[in-house]
Amino acid sequence: MQAHRDFRALESVNRRQTGILVAVMLMLLVVLGFLLDLWIGAFAIVNGHLAGFPVLTCAALAFGSVQALISYYGGASLVLMSVHARPLDPDSVQHQTVLDVINEMSIASRLPVPKAYVIEDPSPNAFATGRDPSHSVLCVTQGLIDQMDREELQGVVGHEMSHIADYDIRTMTMVAVMVGGIAMLSDFLFRIMFFTGGRGGRRSGNSSEGGGAGLLIGVAVIVLAAIAPIIAQLVAMAVSRQREYLADASSVEFTRNPRALLRALQKIAQVESPLKEGTAGTAHLFIVNPRESATGDDEGGFFENLFSTHPPLGKRIERLQAIAGASAAPAATSLSAS
Repeated sequence: MQAHRDFRALESVNRRQTGILVAVMLMLLVVLGFLLDLWIGAFAIVNGHLAGFPVLTCAALAFGSVQALISYYGGASLVLMSVHARPLDPDSVQHQTVLDVINEMSIASRLPVPKAYVIEDPSPNAFATGRDPSHSVLCVTQGLIDQMDREELQGVVGHEMSHIADYDIRTMTMVAVMVGGIAMLSDFLFRIMFFTGGRGGRRSGNSSEGGGAGLLIGVAVIVLAAIAPIIAQLVAMAVSRQREYLADASSVEFTRNPRALLRALQKIAQVESPLKEGTAGTAHLFIVNPRESATGDDEGGFFENLFSTHPPLGKRIERLQAIAGASAAPAATSLSAS
């Protein structure tokens, strides 16, 4: 019952955080559109008064709103397309084992069975996506299937079921799609700046003041267009890092086996090559960063960890070892007493 209440609380928090994240990213888009309106002169300061109509501001807001709807209702499909995933084949003995494990973990977590997909890649990894448990997807790589035994698969799937249970999947899927949209709009702004030769449209009634204002607006457009994708990506990374420790612990709760995920992560830690299908926009979805070798240095500095989508793998392993040790102690005590 306590775990059920915890997941309910997390669901409420994640609903609120999803709304905040969408609002922040919409605001970034609107500010970009507004600055561009000022730059091209669609919306200008004339004799101390605002004149014109903010066409691109409205367009940016509409673009962001449509993107939010697409990411909510179709984000999972877009993510699966971007990593070239396909449904698991029940006629394959290996794939049927994974499907059986997913069914077991669905029962353990009391969640609907998610749709199951596979990425043809030798690097072991997995992620979950979707807008809620009833519309969820769990995707594993062929490398994970080939290299993990059944218990280790249970640990990984249990981790992903935790993301489904507490609605991480909705937050992270929407972030993945909207980060891509902001990057696309920023690139569009740079192209407009390039083709206009750095010259805006009409400015203000005073040419000298207008020239100075135009220069400041142009600089602001360039700076914001450059940092907006970085800000959006940092948000995605920060949100992702905070959820991985909890999902690791929840996997132990679902599997009743603290060593299942521990052994899986220890195997993944030995992998030297990143996932070929991993992208910057989807990296935060995976159980480990698909764009980095898992054998890298876990003890990065502040800025290195700031730009990481996941907490250090070594620290995650240490926490699971502590859980495994704590669970083994009572068992040893009871055996000695008998």
